[in-house]
Amino acid sequence: MLSKALLRLGAGAARHPWRVIAAWLIATTLAVLAAVAFGGRTADSMTAPGLDSRRAAELIERAGTGQEGMTAQVVVTPLDDGATFFDDDGARTALTRLRAEVKRLPHVLGTSDPAGALGAGRDTAVRGGLVSADGRIAVVRVQYPDQSRLSADDLDALVGLGHRLRAELPLRIEMGGSLFYAFSDPDGGASELIGLLAAAAILFLAFGSLVAAALPIGMAVFGLTVGVATMTVMAGVTEVPTFAPVLGSMVGLGVGIDYALFVLARHREYLARGLDPHEAAGRAVATAGRPVVFAGGTVVVSILGLAVANVPFMTVGGLAVSIVVLIMVLASVTLLPAFLGAAGPRLGRAGRIGRALRTRTRGRLARRRDPAAGAAHAAGWRRWIGHVSRHPVPYAVGAAGLLLTAALPVLGLRVGLPDDGSLPQSRTERRAYDLVAEGFGPGTNGPLVIAVDPAGDRAVVDRLVTTVAADPGIASVAPTHIDRATGIATLVVFPTTSPQDKATADTIARLRTDVLPTAIGPGPARAHVGGAAASLSDVGRRTSQRLPVFVAAVLAMSFLLLMLVFRSVLVPLKAVLLNLLSIGAAYGIMVAVFQWGWGGALIGLEATVPIVSFIPMFLFAILFGLSMDYEVFLLSRVREEYLRTGDNGTAIVEGVSRTARIITSAALIMVAVFLSFAVADDPSTKMFGLGLATAILIDATVVRMVLVPATMTLLGRTNWWLPKWLDRMLPRGPVGTDDTDAESTGEAPRTRLVDR
Repeated sequence: MLSKALLRLGAGAARHPWRVIAAWLIATTLAVLAAVAFGGRTADSMTAPGLDSRRAAELIERAGTGQEGMTAQVVVTPLDDGATFFDDDGARTALTRLRAEVKRLPHVLGTSDPAGALGAGRDTAVRGGLVSADGRIAVVRVQYPDQSRLSADDLDALVGLGHRLRAELPLRIEMGGSLFYAFSDPDGGASELIGLLAAAAILFLAFGSLVAAALPIGMAVFGLTVGVATMTVMAGVTEVPTFAPVLGSMVGLGVGIDYALFVLARHREYLARGLDPHEAAGRAVATAGRPVVFAGGTVVVSILGLAVANVPFMTVGGLAVSIVVLIMVLASVTLLPAFLGAAGPRLGRAGRIGRALRTRTRGRLARRRDPAAGAAHAAGWRRWIGHVSRHPVPYAVGAAGLLLTAALPVLGLRVGLPDDGSLPQSRTERRAYDLVAEGFGPGTNGPLVIAVDPAGDRAVVDRLVTTVAADPGIASVAPTHIDRATGIATLVVFPTTSPQDKATADTIARLRTDVLPTAIGPGPARAHVGGAAASLSDVGRRTSQRLPVFVAAVLAMSFLLLMLVFRSVLVPLKAVLLNLLSIGAAYGIMVAVFQWGWGGALIGLEATVPIVSFIPMFLFAILFGLSMDYEVFLLSRVREEYLRTGDNGTAIVEGVSRTARIITSAALIMVAVFLSFAVADDPSTKMFGLGLATAILIDATVVRMVLVPATMTLLGRTNWWLPKWLDRMLPRGPVGTDDTDAESTGEAPRTRLVDR
């Protein structure tokens, strides 16, 4: 049985703490050394097999034009506000030198020549799209090879050149492009520190002991170090997306501290009963550790389910985050009990500062009760849960109505990818974006690349250029490049709207369904629309199409696992529905903040943006798994009470009230960690942080403390109903909610389940 194995594992770690701690130190050191020796840097490749944009990239690669590779753009304007490149000889000379220096950088295949366009006259410069009509803004477009042949060193070299030339040339120099998107370091470090400090403060207030507060933090730091180092090693073997370390840090810190909190709270309860610290640690791992293992496994399976999207960067990103969660589960049942054994009986009492705080905040009641058991808190929660249980209908209807209202904005959800125009003004990518939009129009920031295989009919290309240029969504078409060897033509076209604008996605769809087929006709020629904007639009459409299948698979899996664990049909059904409510409400709040701009300034959002295409699927996987943490932890305690008393009402009140303090403390920690990432520069990181924080807050308060007791009261004894034929088919609960598991920890129930 799992509980017996965890009992032995936890007790053994507590009896030999320094051996276990030394083993973790060695593992951490080896992981860090491996990351330094064999690790790589994260990179983004927002594409997937079978997409039209991918077919365009394959055609361009066959032609060997280089346009299938990465790009960057260096945007410049004279420092003198009144000067123009047309009239300022010094600025033109500086522009020539700038281009020459960029061209000498490693791996640069070629650059555009705005200075040459200036020499050909004003009209030619404007038509070339390299100098703005007023002569104030010039663009040096830089072509790199395919991403597989590049690294973050190429981005560092370009950025370093920009820093040097800003001090030497009379130009304002800004930079952007897909090279920045692929290799920029993700946000993280400061947010992680803020999250850890907030978690430490909440843990100290919850336990009143510096030692008790430090242990979950220490365990999480160990686990996160090993997890991120492992992710870095993965990046040396395969392409790990840049959001993976940020998301892994968010989720890893949240679940790691939460899992440690669950085990630590049980350990302190056993210490308060007079158990030896080693035995208390073993029993804590055997009881609270079982929900931790189950919940962590659910998180991992949910995230790995992202593979159904058939988008490689999502699959790899999910695998990387899952590894961090697995490491945190392992640390919770090995490293944490070692810490508990090393701390000894000191964890059973609050420190002097903690006692002073409790005396000041709780008064005489706190002094009369056992602080380790949290009796004063339990009494307050018992009164609240009892109140909800006596009025289940209004609370169930009111809470469900509140969540449904919060979820309504989901009807207006629009997926896409925020472009550089959504970054803060402190970033050079944003400043370059603004200069290009000002000088050439917003669509210049997101050019489309149409790859054409004319099948020997050169007239197809001419018809295509004419037809595409006439489309109302296209501002201009650059000169066509035709490869002599293959005959493949490439057209760079500039939309009239920005990359993140919905109209741009509509233009891409119209080109594919109407414009290109009309121009090509019924012959063997074929054309595909590619480029960064088209790739991101394609990925968004694919994830939206696969989301219902993914959601259904996760819901079915969760229902079956919960039915196996809790030996009930209605309990898992209720859990699935309530989790959907809380996640839907979180989606709705994200739409209101990011698409409608409600409260966006509070998290530093400077412009409304669409929801990043892959975030809804990622959030669902993570949030459904995390909500299972609280579901399993709470219902495990409710079921223990039901097994002990056989009374549904008593089990609800006692089970929820005894876990409420831990669940709310754990939720506060997660919310603090996630919100610390919501103030990052990158809009994607903001979405992850705000979405996770909102969902956890709703789940731990409205759902767990209102809807769960209200609905379980309404269901009564049928909560635990399971058809006899199904009961015979199901194996006994492997996660420890079966009667035999309770016996293995020395807490045999007084009665067995009824209503079978």
